[in-house]
Amino acid sequence: MSIEAATAIDRIGEAALHGRPAAKIRARGACPTLAAPMPTGDGLLVRLRPAGGALTLPQLAALARSAAVHGNGILEITARGNLQIRGLRAESVEKFAANIDVAGITVPAGPAIEISPLHGIDPEETINPAAMEMAMRSALHDLIASPRLAPKLSIVIDGGGAFGLSALSADIRLAALSPTDWLVAINGDGETAKPVAIAPTEAAIAAVGEILSLLEALRQGSRARDIDPALLRARFPTMDSLRAVPSRAVSKPLSGLHRLADGKTVLGIRPEFGQMWAADLTALIDLASARGATAIRLAPRRGFFLIGLPADTVPAMQIAASKYGFSAQAGESSEHLVACAGAGACGSAFYETRTLARRILAAAPTLFDGSLTLHLSGCAKGCAHARPALTLSGTAEGYDLILNGLAGDRPDERIAGGRIDFAIERLARSIEDNRSAGESAAACLTRLGATGVLEALRQE
Repeated sequence: MSIEAATAIDRIGEAALHGRPAAKIRARGACPTLAAPMPTGDGLLVRLRPAGGALTLPQLAALARSAAVHGNGILEITARGNLQIRGLRAESVEKFAANIDVAGITVPAGPAIEISPLHGIDPEETINPAAMEMAMRSALHDLIASPRLAPKLSIVIDGGGAFGLSALSADIRLAALSPTDWLVAINGDGETAKPVAIAPTEAAIAAVGEILSLLEALRQGSRARDIDPALLRARFPTMDSLRAVPSRAVSKPLSGLHRLADGKTVLGIRPEFGQMWAADLTALIDLASARGATAIRLAPRRGFFLIGLPADTVPAMQIAASKYGFSAQAGESSEHLVACAGAGACGSAFYETRTLARRILAAAPTLFDGSLTLHLSGCAKGCAHARPALTLSGTAEGYDLILNGLAGDRPDERIAGGRIDFAIERLARSIEDNRSAGESAAACLTRLGATGVLEALRQE
């Protein structure tokens, strides 16, 4: 992305940052779809997940061109690996949807079902989750389409492999235990979700149907956490004897070259903070297509995999990607910084998250040794990151600093708007001055504790 393009995004919300409070914070219960776009600070927002999270390069190019014509040309990839198109207008949504149809992009109705990004490609996966998704949608069609289900209800099918979904939280999750058996669990990620059944494919689908039926019988929009445990035990009498199965998957950086067990390669790419301009994406697609790529797979952590690139073309592709604002190299500091859309793009945000993100990356490299995540949230909703992190949450007065928590948690310190750069520099300096040999930034912050960190922040 050019400097001019980045500056244009940042200027969208300048008025919101200087002198005018952001709009009233909206609840996080809605999910913007093609049928029900969400009003935001820069127009209407649509979130969509193509079937299987997969697109051909011509399909992605068509989607990018349509986003430029009918929106403001800004696309995003969310933390869960879904696409967002910004800046649509009431009169352009239908035209955008028609273009998606013409491109042959299928967007299944109902709650998103997220599956392992390299399904059918990764030889290390236990079961191809795409087949499970198709079978589930066929068997449970009416339940999945029920208007009583919460719009943000999430279903994860983790087939395992090099990039499994154990870190992704969901209302309902299925994890492949063997080529024939699935663990069915609710309300959490691979470690925290409560197991309710272990069963072969058909019985696992029936178990999901039981859970959806329980949700449908509750008040409209209920989530898995709202199900009465007694009702669960009545449907799943052996659930209390089950235990979560620890994932053996190793967390890998998304960006960079990845060699699969069969010798094939995929290239992981991340737009800066998950956001990209349509023109930059189109240029990247043209280059990738010319070098032999055939498809992309959307992936959690705000990125995607390019499929089909010959290994000898990858270095040149990585260099080219960086010219358009994409990270295609492992180990970049931005991988450890999560920023929401921010002021201007979101009517709830109090500050320009991406402007501050760039300043922090330049001024405080000490924070980005890979041991912690810095979450820049424009408001207390924390839409961009649902896990505890070192968090700066926007307020009408400035920023709430949460040393290890969520954007809506009680702050450890309140920072006036004009002092944020000073505070970040003091935080980084405190780590530099106090870190023991071989100690990570996260370990140093934990050892210093809130008292030590806040004492450093308050020094003049």
